[in-house]
Amino acid sequence: MAKRLTRHNGRAGKSGVYKSTHNDRTFDTEHAGHIDSERIQQNIYWDCFRGATYPAQQDGEVSFADVERAFYLNRYSDYLDGQHERNAKRRHSERDRSVDDLLADKRFCPEETIYQIGTMEESVSPDTLLEIVGEFMMELERRFGEHIHVIDWALHLDEATPHIHERHVFDYVNRYGEVEPKQEKALEALGFELPDPEKKQGRTNNRKMVFDAVCRVILFDICKRHGLAVEEEPDPGNRGRSYLEKNDYIIQKQKKLITEQETAIEEKAQALETVSLRLEDAEALIDKVTEIAYDKAVEFVTDAVRAETQMQDEKIVSDYKDWCLAPERRFSTAEKGLIGKVLGKAQELIHKAAQKVLARVQAVLRKPEVRAAATRQIKEKARESVFAKLEQGRAEIARRDAERRAAQSTARHSMER
Repeated sequence: MAKRLTRHNGRAGKSGVYKSTHNDRTFDTEHAGHIDSERIQQNIYWDCFRGATYPAQQDGEVSFADVERAFYLNRYSDYLDGQHERNAKRRHSERDRSVDDLLADKRFCPEETIYQIGTMEESVSPDTLLEIVGEFMMELERRFGEHIHVIDWALHLDEATPHIHERHVFDYVNRYGEVEPKQEKALEALGFELPDPEKKQGRTNNRKMVFDAVCRVILFDICKRHGLAVEEEPDPGNRGRSYLEKNDYIIQKQKKLITEQETAIEEKAQALETVSLRLEDAEALIDKVTEIAYDKAVEFVTDAVRAETQMQDEKIVSDYKDWCLAPERRFSTAEKGLIGKVLGKAQELIHKAAQKVLARVQAVLRKPEVRAAATRQIKEKARESVFAKLEQGRAEIARRDAERRAAQSTARHSMER
């Protein structure tokens, strides 16, 4: 016969937020008629700092309430400090909150979930309940542990039916880079969508509804794997199963993308290796090309310098000649003829001298000792340039490979969850 599987969530009731004192029995149990005080020692407690403990191991000084406060202090102090600074700048320090304020506010306090399989008349064994719920919490951590954190839980065997109280908190990284406890934002960060995306978020349309549906499906599937027949609660719109199927589809796409990226990186690495070999064999090529380039440079540069210098010198003489022969100058015809002849001869001499200077400069630059010193410097510069390009290429491939590995790690981490 199928058993009833119960998973109830809540944060607050008529008396305010739910306290953890009931869970670890840190209250006066003598007046609690539903608790068998003789069986309290059979209970099992667990918290995120100490792991599993039994009532006999409790030192009476550290309670679940202490653990939760320590967890909040450790995880949300940066958020509270940042909020304090922002409120001070806006002159609204009355909006400041402390850790105790968070724990006392139903919007930020831990959510409590109760797990039970069966009824008072017929329920599963404590071992089976613990095994199933334990697997469920591990699956919760694997899938959603980045934004959902189990702080403590208690297996109660001192009441009529074995059941587990588990308390957890949702959080996300806000726009200031601080970890802030906020349920809907955490679920949004995990990829949960509103049941009806066309409608505004509200009490009857929120991501928590989809999350609870997903949890219900996971829990039922675990029960089935254990061969346990349970009454399945209705899942409106098949929200939980749809989310899981969509999530599996996304994971498959991520795996395919990672494979494609690995192939592309491998091809790039092989191409780089080929180029690297070519570049490393470039030493001989540098020597050969440098000598040819030097000879061509001597020829081209010296000729260009000669042409420019000659042109400037000839222009100076030509300008002076034009000035002397201008009509306004009071030289006789014979004097002007002589000036024109002398300056014309000077232009010819400048042209011939330039050719001789060019030949001399080229001869000096082609001397073995000058040529060797110059080509050595050119080779060094060429080597620096070539090997700088090689190292740059290697660094770029290394950077891309590191990014790929980081992306793979993140994707695998997400898939494992």
